Amino acid sequence: MSLPFNNLEVFISAPIPPCQDDEYEEAALGVANIGENFSKITINRPKVGENDVKFDVKYCGMCHTDVHMVCNDFASTMYPIVPGHELVGVVSEVGSNVTRVKVGSLVAVGCTIDSCMECDMCEVGEENYCRKGGHTHTYNSKKTHGHIGGNQETQNFGGYSRSEVVHERFIVTLPDNTPLAKAAPLVCAGITMWDPLRHWGATKGDKKMKIGVAGVGGLGTMGIKIAAALGHEVVAISRNDKKKDLATEKGANHYIDMSDTTSINEHNNSMDLILNTICAPHCVAKYLGLLRTNGTLVQLGAVATPLDFMNFSLLPQRKSIAGSMVGGLKSLQECVDFCVEKEIYPDIEIIDSSKVDEVYVKLSEGNSSAVRYVLDIEASL
Repeated sequence: MSLPFNNLEVFISAPIPPCQDDEYEEAALGVANIGENFSKITINRPKVGENDVKFDVKYCGMCHTDVHMVCNDFASTMYPIVPGHELVGVVSEVGSNVTRVKVGSLVAVGCTIDSCMECDMCEVGEENYCRKGGHTHTYNSKKTHGHIGGNQETQNFGGYSRSEVVHERFIVTLPDNTPLAKAAPLVCAGITMWDPLRHWGATKGDKKMKIGVAGVGGLGTMGIKIAAALGHEVVAISRNDKKKDLATEKGANHYIDMSDTTSINEHNNSMDLILNTICAPHCVAKYLGLLRTNGTLVQLGAVATPLDFMNFSLLPQRKSIAGSMVGGLKSLQECVDFCVEKEIYPDIEIIDSSKVDEVYVKLSEGNSSAVRYVLDIEASL
């Protein structure tokens, strides 16, 4: 089964250089070059510095973004690539300055592993919006801020590997009773839904809102669960009626079939906030009519085509279209703490390396099951 690669003429490929004295070799699962399937490869990780935490990766969630990056959908992939930004595991070594965790602690790492740590956004815990060169992604990203050791000319490698070394600031702590496999997607799917809820005031507990979640997949069902647990009126929005029972099971109070005018009209001009998880091209204008005055449509899906709407869909009722991208470390820790306390986890399927190619093809064609796939690292490497 071949992976669905794109942009075959625009990519970067360079061999992994020999391991330096300040690095160690590690086993990983990756794609060595465009056009190839997953295989076991050897990568170099930085040795532990005074502010670093090393942990053994037990599980790593598989995100649709992983598929985009591995398959070069954005024409920016650096091969070889080891994806994965939903890491959970057990601390095996800490640097001399580390105070938040110790050997044996359960930890997680999400989409950000470095930032400048100095700009106004980093100072308030929104490292994902770092103003000095942007945040450093967990994989397929250059080491731009100086807090990641090892060879500074090589890209980062993600969580489909046996261990990772990260600056303490970018570590998320987990309670000892956390089910690790279930917790892995919280640091991507969970925070992607939590952070816009937090930013637009839905996590404060001082007001109840009517919140729509567009797209009832692995990301959307997580949003439904979180919004419902926060006590809001939740509306699931999908392109047909096939996921109505699923949405209701996950906590939605209402369901809109976007192919049914009657279903749409029942909720027109009524929602405070819509979290749009749809990652395929679609007509955004249809969703704006669901917003009430001052309502906001938050774009979360990585759609590569321009939005289709008229300004007069916004002006008369002061409606807004906004975007949101994961969350900073403060918000991420809040999200994980809330979800673990309330036992809110995505629906997962644990797989090993023999199933990765198959899962990537399935995700590239859409995730109709709303399941988040999680790679068992110990069973795979």
